Amino acid sequence: MEQIEKSERASMNRRSMLRFGALAAGVAGFPAILRAQTKELVIGGAASHKPWMDSHVIPMFEKKYSCKILYEGTRSTINLEKMRAAKDKPMMSVIQMDDPVMIQAVEEKLIEKLPAAQIPNLSKLRASAIHMDGMWANYQAPWSGLAYNTKSLASGVPSWTTMWEPRMKGKVALPSLQNTDGPWALYMAAHLETGKPLKDAQYDFEAGFKKLRTLKSSLLTIYTNLPQSFNLLEQGEAWIHGTFSSYALLRKQAGAPVDLSAPKEGIFAMPSGICLVANAPNKDLATAYINEMLSAQLQAELTPLTYSLPTNLDAPSTVTLPAGVEVFAPDWGWFTKNRTMLVERWDREMAI
Repeated sequence: MEQIEKSERASMNRRSMLRFGALAAGVAGFPAILRAQTKELVIGGAASHKPWMDSHVIPMFEKKYSCKILYEGTRSTINLEKMRAAKDKPMMSVIQMDDPVMIQAVEEKLIEKLPAAQIPNLSKLRASAIHMDGMWANYQAPWSGLAYNTKSLASGVPSWTTMWEPRMKGKVALPSLQNTDGPWALYMAAHLETGKPLKDAQYDFEAGFKKLRTLKSSLLTIYTNLPQSFNLLEQGEAWIHGTFSSYALLRKQAGAPVDLSAPKEGIFAMPSGICLVANAPNKDLATAYINEMLSAQLQAELTPLTYSLPTNLDAPSTVTLPAGVEVFAPDWGWFTKNRTMLVERWDREMAI
């Protein structure tokens, strides 16, 4: 009897091993698919980018990599705070944010150098799109001017001085200096006050605030949430709204009664960056995502959606910068060093 029991146990063990082996062989046949089905990639980015992220980028990537993307749409400075709060155990793997905030993230060791071996499209970008020895790269380059309601201002906004005209009382919406597109109004105000070129006027913040104080009667709102405030422009409550090509022209394409002016004094370059969070979860998936965002194919597809210039040299572009006006790229290093002081000054002097 004992011999029979031993024989039955051995037979059961052999059958169990065979079943386990068959299961393991099945898993080994498609491990990438099985693993990817359980993966989530959390990405931080701009709230204004959510429409084309939801309609184009996210569905493409989820299908191609059999994963789930969670997109945290907010301001760059909010995403920076989230990285600080979760520094020891990050939830986000990739951040899409503006260059001045990237500098802060580098200084605080919140992001890590992009691994070129895992992101081959880095080598295909124009040199000016790669920053601080590869800590982050730009995936597109929108420009910033003055959006306007076409029913209220049929001829557009030919000059930044239009905002100071008496008819603009309570009709202007500007970004807060907490936003990364906030410095434009300060720089332009300094230029108008002093007559200095923008490359010099950007440092004269005293002159900038002096000029901006005289704009307060024109202000309807100073915003931190772009999509919410842009509704005021579309509804005609605001007539002028400082913002990006990647948002204003997208809303125009959607049928909103808005357009974007490139005033004669100049417009501002505002490249959009992408980076890898330090100690990011799902790093392989994160680097694959960054590589896709830097690819010629995706950038070419995004150009008509974002009205931004591509950064991949192989990507054709149907978008051109406005001709005949200066495109100014500021000293982001200086702004980053002085950001806290400037934001506090803005909040104190520009409250309405």
